Amino acid sequence: MTVNAERFLEDLHTLRSFGAAGVGKGVVRPAYSEADIAARRWLAGRMQEAGLRVQFDPVGNLFGLAEGPSLLMGSHSDSQPEGGWLDGALGVIAALEIARSSDRPVSVVSFQDEEGRFGVTTGSAIWSGHLPLAEADRLTDHAGVPFAAARAAMTDLAGGFVDPARFSGFVEMHIEQGPTLDTEGGQIGVVTDIVGIRDMVITFAGQQNHAGTTPMHLRRDAFQALAAFNAQINDRFRNVVTPRTVWTIGHVSLHPNASSIVPGRVSFSMQWRDGDTERLARMEEIIRQTAAEVAEARGMALSYGPMLGLEPVAMDGRLRMALEQGAESVAPGRWRTMPSGALHDATNVSRLMPVAMLFVPSIGGISHDFAEDTDEADLVAGLRVLDHAVAALGRVNE
Repeated sequence: MTVNAERFLEDLHTLRSFGAAGVGKGVVRPAYSEADIAARRWLAGRMQEAGLRVQFDPVGNLFGLAEGPSLLMGSHSDSQPEGGWLDGALGVIAALEIARSSDRPVSVVSFQDEEGRFGVTTGSAIWSGHLPLAEADRLTDHAGVPFAAARAAMTDLAGGFVDPARFSGFVEMHIEQGPTLDTEGGQIGVVTDIVGIRDMVITFAGQQNHAGTTPMHLRRDAFQALAAFNAQINDRFRNVVTPRTVWTIGHVSLHPNASSIVPGRVSFSMQWRDGDTERLARMEEIIRQTAAEVAEARGMALSYGPMLGLEPVAMDGRLRMALEQGAESVAPGRWRTMPSGALHDATNVSRLMPVAMLFVPSIGGISHDFAEDTDEADLVAGLRVLDHAVAALGRVNE
């Protein structure tokens, strides 16, 4: 059998209909939302139709299992609060199409909460053993909802955890989520390695007060502490980081967040990514030292949330070679090897088995936005690379 490009694209568009929002092809499908659970139920049905045995685990990871030992393929189907139609979803639907068209056994997975409503790639982190379930259950989202309460919405579907020993390796197809392939006119990227990540919440607590009567020199303004921290951290990173290093303050909670009140408390996310473990650790030292100095200078109390993170991961040579051979067959002269600056479930799965990743272009380098998109010809090209790679891997094992 050969892959059916029309069926693949039809399923991809159907999955988009669960949580479709905004302009263009936008999607709002956060982990454990009604749209997310409905999408997983639909995916389970499509897996069954493909002859796979469906199993949800206790945290909502969805597996479609082939008989006997198999290659595992997939990604995730939850979205960012304002996301696009391809992030994660592409890898799941591509894996499904390979599973139902290949004469080699292929299992499919859609991991839960890759987008980090509760942490960092939560579902695959738990399945891989990186994050104990009891510890995960204590995590909360930005609204204060506990992970344990959120996953309870899928109790009626839950079974046991799938034994990873049944899989020979994991391959994840994804959009690049960056501008490299699109800018260079490339069609396929074979990933060499995935960067490491660190993520924690920092809180400065000062003194809430009247905005009209409190003199500037007497204020313990939490927002000013955040502003000072941000300026200093950018300067202090200068001689430590490389052009590939990134850091982000992406979520800020200011209390009481009112026009006529000097804010007394601010909590904000601090996330940084790099391919070198030692550099990640050095950046953490700088972050903590800078926060402590700002707090002391401005009369602030300082506290930290849990440190979340994953180490950099190199892709498996054998799986990567199969993808490269497929890329040369499908897109000769239009493929390249490249690192991944984004985090993926493959990082967690690498604790259990060999992993590899394949990229297709993101138009304009845009992702985590309603405008996220990829030309359908490039989507199909990526699917065909996977098809070639699985066939090549099968020949090696015969």
